[in-house]
Amino acid sequence: MSTNDIKQALIEQVRALPEQPGVYQFFNKSQQVIYVGKAKNLRKRVYSYFAKEHEYGKTRYLVHNITELRVIVVATELDALLLENNLIKKYQPRYNVALKDDKTFPWICIKKEPFPRIFVTRRMVRDGSQYFGPYANVKMMYTLLDLIKQLYPLRNCNLQLNATNIAAKKFKVCLEYHLGNCLGPCEAKQDLASYDQEIAQIKDILKGNSATVLEFLKAMKDRFAEELQFEHAQAVKEKIELLENYRSKAVVVSPSIHNVDVFTVVSTSEAGFVNYFKVVNGAIVQTHTLELRKKLDESDLELLSIAITELRQRFESSSKEVLVPMMPDIELPDVQFVIPKIGDKKKLMELSERNARYFMRDRLAQYEKLYPKNKDEQTLEQMKNDLHMQEQPTHIECFDNSNFQGDYAVAAMTVFKNLKPSKKDYRHFNIRTVVGPDDFASMEEIVYRRYKRLLEENQPLPQLIVIDGGKGQLSSALGSLEMLGLRGKIAIIGIAKKLEEIYYPGDSVPMYLDKRSPTLKIIQQLRDEAHRFGITHHRNQRSKGLIRTALTDVPGIGEATATKLLTHFKSLKGLLASTPEELDVFAGKAIAKKIRAHFSAAEPEEDSAM
Repeated sequence: MSTNDIKQALIEQVRALPEQPGVYQFFNKSQQVIYVGKAKNLRKRVYSYFAKEHEYGKTRYLVHNITELRVIVVATELDALLLENNLIKKYQPRYNVALKDDKTFPWICIKKEPFPRIFVTRRMVRDGSQYFGPYANVKMMYTLLDLIKQLYPLRNCNLQLNATNIAAKKFKVCLEYHLGNCLGPCEAKQDLASYDQEIAQIKDILKGNSATVLEFLKAMKDRFAEELQFEHAQAVKEKIELLENYRSKAVVVSPSIHNVDVFTVVSTSEAGFVNYFKVVNGAIVQTHTLELRKKLDESDLELLSIAITELRQRFESSSKEVLVPMMPDIELPDVQFVIPKIGDKKKLMELSERNARYFMRDRLAQYEKLYPKNKDEQTLEQMKNDLHMQEQPTHIECFDNSNFQGDYAVAAMTVFKNLKPSKKDYRHFNIRTVVGPDDFASMEEIVYRRYKRLLEENQPLPQLIVIDGGKGQLSSALGSLEMLGLRGKIAIIGIAKKLEEIYYPGDSVPMYLDKRSPTLKIIQQLRDEAHRFGITHHRNQRSKGLIRTALTDVPGIGEATATKLLTHFKSLKGLLASTPEELDVFAGKAIAKKIRAHFSAAEPEEDSAM
């Protein structure tokens, strides 16, 4: 069959689909599942793929490769969500969002048996045992287990502790009993009722209901105290302190928030990151961030809907209230989606979003280490966004000026191209039109000279100009651009050294970039490089000035001779301390005589009153 025939056959098949919830699967010519989707209304959803030409490349390519369609009709939208999730995990279709961390997380298991054991497992066995988790944060899981071990001395052996075996005295207590880590149920030293009571309290702790356990323990402590059993009361008091200490380490949100799920989403062009909080009795008892790699340019709303289904299933959540940043396009039985606007729930959403952004930054940093060639492009894009530019600053020029007590006024310009120093384009400037220490006028002069020349020579202009200085220097530079007709055509900012403030033209309020921001680091590197380059030139000018004012004042000695003498004797002080014979040999008797006569005349006479 031709492509058109296949498409027409598929459209006819779609028109016959029921208007009920279900899951659809697209196959290619090799009979591979290339996409799995869910729908409230199968006919409308699937028909949308064939009803028009898709602009986005991947979606168009997906439709082009469909040769077969299969659907599964289910009773509810929730069934469709769960079935879609399972089919994606089974087939890993090419065009479905990829769940990047779909691995086996550990669970805490309470075994279904007399005197239940508690242990960690990564494999769920449907034998009636209870499983709590999964725990994405393994450290948190072992912290919980340590707490339980300190609170409750439970057995860790695998003996068959049924009533018949215990009554027949088949077992003897082990070392754990003598160490106080077990109360000896194998020899009937602990009865099943008290053991099960402890297991019930452990379940409450694992569910996040530690308040219930605390109330029970406090009542027990009071009862022991009233009965004058002070040792038992002290032991219970220590358990209360352990449990309260554990609770204090949990992230407490608000006592008024009970049994709530929280979801937030952030994304890049390549992936989405959905953060999940499980809140019980005002504390976050579980948190996880899911990374979803985009395949068809999915929106944040689509990613959020996928993640809600996946994470609630993974963590076996039964919360009736779900806090979200936007209303998802799914419906779950007995579940209310809420978009909080103010109050504790809004703060909880902000905390979740911060976690998602932190996770995203961490993943991007890992990606940059693996693929460093993409780092510069990402940095340029971030600079463009941070500095509110129209294009990426692939060509940046930075200006700095300096003087020494108003003398030797110089300036320097450094150039970065594609975030790397372009040293062949660095320039020094000697200030020509400014007398005295006037940084503003000096900046105006060098910026004008630089871009007047680029315009005259028809050279490419930078996308960004960085001025080392605050509002004053920036205004001066801006005046030069205005005279040249370049204002608004080149982005220009100033950076003030003290607090690393970024100034924009016409805005008196500075902007503060994150100190870890790549944008600020590039600007600082430009500024520091301009300062270093300018200081080197400044020192050279000052050295030449000292030569001119010291040795060149000697009649008959020019700059060349003065430089030669200072190079040999290291300094003017070294020259004057040399012996007459040494100076005669190196400089010649005539020059040496002039130097001695000049500097002898310059020495102050001794006080005749002495």
